[in-house]
Amino acid sequence: MSALGATILLFGLFFLLLFASVPISIAIGVSAFVTIVAVLGWGDATFILGQQMTGGVESFNLLAIPLFIFAGNIMNSGGIARRLVDLALVVTGRIPGSLAHTNVVANMLFGSLSGSAVASAAAIGGTLHKRQVEERYDPAFSAAVNISSASTGLLIPPTAAAIVYSTVAGGLSVSALFMAGYIPGILMGLVVMAVALVFASRAGLRSTERVGIHQGLVVLGRAVPSLLLIIIVVGGIVAGVFTATEGAAVAVVYCLLLSLAYRELTRAAIGRIITETVSATGVVMLLVAASSAMSWIMAFTGIPGAITETVLGTTSSGPVVILLMLAILLLVGTFMDITPAILIFTPILLPIAEEIGMDPVHFGMVLILSMCVGTMTPPVGSVLFVATGTTGVSIERVVPKLLPFFAALIALLLLIAYVPALSLWLPGLTGSLE
Repeated sequence: MSALGATILLFGLFFLLLFASVPISIAIGVSAFVTIVAVLGWGDATFILGQQMTGGVESFNLLAIPLFIFAGNIMNSGGIARRLVDLALVVTGRIPGSLAHTNVVANMLFGSLSGSAVASAAAIGGTLHKRQVEERYDPAFSAAVNISSASTGLLIPPTAAAIVYSTVAGGLSVSALFMAGYIPGILMGLVVMAVALVFASRAGLRSTERVGIHQGLVVLGRAVPSLLLIIIVVGGIVAGVFTATEGAAVAVVYCLLLSLAYRELTRAAIGRIITETVSATGVVMLLVAASSAMSWIMAFTGIPGAITETVLGTTSSGPVVILLMLAILLLVGTFMDITPAILIFTPILLPIAEEIGMDPVHFGMVLILSMCVGTMTPPVGSVLFVATGTTGVSIERVVPKLLPFFAALIALLLLIAYVPALSLWLPGLTGSLE
């Protein structure tokens, strides 16, 4: 079977199953298996499918994912999220629309520590919602701010998205990807804050509470142990003290000890945390296993190479190629979550990016930021549905409020895509780039 025929069969069946509401991991596995059968026959297909799915999850780096999920769940139940919200309120307390900015800063802090946009949207949005209602914030506006900023943690390290991309991209340096995420992630938060500031100023939202210096120092002191996690984990990985997986294990132990010290982690909560971690890990690993089989059949039939030749045959302009890739990624983000998108489209688009001289680390940031925007857009935006479910605000009310944030983040995506230094400066400064 030709590369064109394999492409049509693989992706045609995949999207058909998606539109039929088949779970994405099943859609990936079935479409990969059918294509392998069509190319190699039934006997070889069953052997290769099992081999590739098993081999796909046999990665030491991937062990960091369940550990970071575990750490994030501990933080969500152990009082760490509330202390980060208190710190964010101190930082933003005098800015118009202070609770909206508190939401953004808290998402940046908690999201970077938990590595989950969904967990951040639920924890921070749920913590602030009642107070925002009391201070007469428009619930749809508050939800839009929460949705737009919850994904900052997918960029700011430590983040599982970078680990998944590192694995699929052939073992790129995790420390380089971690350092590359800081500036895009912080800029993402600042962009959301800028849009929120305009809305808050027009609506006349002013803080009704002033935090004194003494109280601010007390709040900072309570939050410092949580913030030290970033220094310990990311600093240890970048300095080469331990690997990303070992850093994730350190994060679990640290979060567990800190939560026990706060005396807010009950036995019942520990049981629930373990159950949630196992469930989330099973979903991620099934996606990785199925996507490994899909990646193998794409490589075997030459699909990435054929797509690269087609795209570069259409135009030789690097900026135009980048624009085409951004359009594809934004479209993909509207109906696919970040992990399967990275697993499926990295083998397809990374060769194109490298062909036009784009650094793989830079492309990784563009890919992840594109998917961050996708988490806030229907029909599959996971953060969108979690945040609206947490606050009880209908999606119909939230989407119009989201549009200005969406436009601003698209502008930021273009800036990150066309200015490589924003992603590569820190990794180069720390010597993380290979």
